Amino acid sequence: MGDYFVFTAIGTDRVGIVDEIAAVLEAENCNIEESRMAVLGTEFSVMLLASGGQGIVQILEKDLPDIGDKLGLHVQIRPTRAPRGSSEGRPYSIEAISLDAPGIMHAVTAVLKRAGANIEEISTETTSAPWTGATMFQMRGTLIVPREVHIAELRDQLENLEHERDIDIVLKPLNR
Repeated sequence: MGDYFVFTAIGTDRVGIVDEIAAVLEAENCNIEESRMAVLGTEFSVMLLASGGQGIVQILEKDLPDIGDKLGLHVQIRPTRAPRGSSEGRPYSIEAISLDAPGIMHAVTAVLKRAGANIEEISTETTSAPWTGATMFQMRGTLIVPREVHIAELRDQLENLEHERDIDIVLKPLNR
């Protein structure tokens, strides 16, 4: 049984960053379990879950300044545990789209928080609408809804938000 850790890095985007991060972790005999990577503006960011042998977190923490210098990125590492299953509730996907305005993400996530739903993954983007060119906000995510939450009530709360903020929201069960 080894150790799990979250590795994060951010820096100016350039070709080869993903390969270099993978090489650093492979050199330490670490396995990349899950990852999320994106270019945001001109910055590249990565967040990944990796595993390695016992004590790997301490080894990497000691070498972190050298790893950051080698990669040309600001890097951090944080110990964690093996991923847990979604047995605490029911998995759902959520998608919201509307004209862009401040506070949309907060409005939607506040409803989910009140219901006790745990957001496992979420991404947002703004794009131009096809005919008008208006800026559109789109959010996609997956969440775990507690078993005791009545989905019809959650849908009603999201529907109220749709009317209040003129947002289209779709909540669908996931089959895992």
